[in-house]
Amino acid sequence: MPLLLFAEPLQQAGLRSWLEAGDSGWRVISDPASLDGAPKLVLWSLAAHPEPEALEIELRLLQERWQPAPVLLLLHRHHGYSGSFLLRLGVAGLLEDPQASGLIEAVRVLLAGGRVLELADPAATTGPELPAGPVLGLGGWLLFSGLQQIDAELGVCARLLDPPPASPLSRLLLQGRRRELLCARRLLLWLWGPLHMAWPEPPFTAEASPGPTAGSASGLPSMPSGALAITLRQRNAEGLWQALRQRLEQQASHAPNNHSGQLLALEGLAPERRRDLLLALLEQFAQLRDRLRHALADAPSDGGGAQVLPAERLLQAWRTLQPDLRREALRQLAGTYVQLPRDGVLTPVAEQLLAVSDLSESEPELPDPEAMLTALVQATPLLVEGRLLPPDEPQALLYLELLLANWLVRNAERISAEVLAACADWPELRRYLLRPDLLSTRNLERLRNQLNAQQRWSSWVVRPIQIYESRRPLYQLQAGAIACVDLSEPRDRELRQLGPLQQLVTLALETRDAVAPQLQALVRGLGDLLVVLLTQVVGRAIGLVGRGILQGMGRGVARDRAAQ
Repeated sequence: MPLLLFAEPLQQAGLRSWLEAGDSGWRVISDPASLDGAPKLVLWSLAAHPEPEALEIELRLLQERWQPAPVLLLLHRHHGYSGSFLLRLGVAGLLEDPQASGLIEAVRVLLAGGRVLELADPAATTGPELPAGPVLGLGGWLLFSGLQQIDAELGVCARLLDPPPASPLSRLLLQGRRRELLCARRLLLWLWGPLHMAWPEPPFTAEASPGPTAGSASGLPSMPSGALAITLRQRNAEGLWQALRQRLEQQASHAPNNHSGQLLALEGLAPERRRDLLLALLEQFAQLRDRLRHALADAPSDGGGAQVLPAERLLQAWRTLQPDLRREALRQLAGTYVQLPRDGVLTPVAEQLLAVSDLSESEPELPDPEAMLTALVQATPLLVEGRLLPPDEPQALLYLELLLANWLVRNAERISAEVLAACADWPELRRYLLRPDLLSTRNLERLRNQLNAQQRWSSWVVRPIQIYESRRPLYQLQAGAIACVDLSEPRDRELRQLGPLQQLVTLALETRDAVAPQLQALVRGLGDLLVVLLTQVVGRAIGLVGRGILQGMGRGVARDRAAQ
């Protein structure tokens, strides 16, 4: 099987020894004139690193010349290209600083029709650099200097919390310090923003980085922090789902901690229960996807013979099955056959939790699931960063992962809130499902009261502001933690559906936006008037008075001398 390799002579020898070792049956050719027919795969190892635009042009010409052979691009670790640029290249395979085993596996996947993307963890930097551009004013200087200090402190807290200290007091102090710094960061952005003036990612979390959706105005974080490895065995809906499921299972299996800057009910569960709940929801989503695929197979076909499941039917089935999905996930969390004593009687945990839980209402902050469902069921293209991309593109895959992770965390949060409410009336259940420190009634009730207060504040103030600013917060699973990103999308329909109190909040924002220019002009005018009064009127008057005093003193001294 011929493989065409473009590389420097020394690199060619090393790569050829890797690829031709064993009984792979691959024949590496470095001279296109020696080819007998078309190659099955084109490998290009970059020795020099051209400008990004030149690299894009070269890759496009290479793909057009050897089509339909896929192209595998090999990069050194210190290549200097940004992660967002690498995600946009559109090559079938991209490896950064590959090893022999990784290269051989990537070639096998590409020859089987899949896609491979592996980027190493970027080197840690001491802090974000100020963007090049015009000289910053006072607001911009205060914003960037404050954010630099806050992010430096957040990095220190992240290092001290990984691994968490053995002392519970030290751990609580560090977590409190981190929440304080996140609140200070949001306050700085609110005072001296807008948000786009700040860099998108703190050192330990992607809290402030925007994410995309279909029809969104801003795109998703083009390069998540840490290493990135995506392997698609098949470039269809099934291969897409398997890759997403593997990545999310890996993230959920670490019992992710809360780095979202908000208090979550999911934190109240024991780490192993947190992991079980996320994995149970992922399993239920897999079963729901299979049911939708069967419905697609039974749907009537269009004129070309392709099966078509109308979007309305797809969304209707999705909404109908959501309550059952949450109930089954809760049943898996509690255990179907687990019984615990309650008032001296053994009671089935799952049945009791299902009896007292209300899981029928939909989550208002979930985005429209149509893009996610159609891509995972029918492999339809997605609109990401203003471009219509096939779902096997890295940016589209990361976008789908963000939507699916947000669905997992929000449903887990909903179920966890019901579990906390049930544990308040069932002390024996706390030992089974909750953290050890929540065995105390005081600690549990304090957590529930804080969650209720946060929910009311979010419903009355935070959510109307987010809707008015066309922002939607999304949760993501990344590096063993739950982070929060902001998605920019039009939310006019939700804005019209707000209640009277929420509309007053948006009206206050609109009034501030409308009055702020006039108020600034008025303050500027009053300041100019005050300057004129102080310099031209009061200053001159003081000068005249002082001159008169000096002249009077001079005449008095002259008379005294004359008298002497």
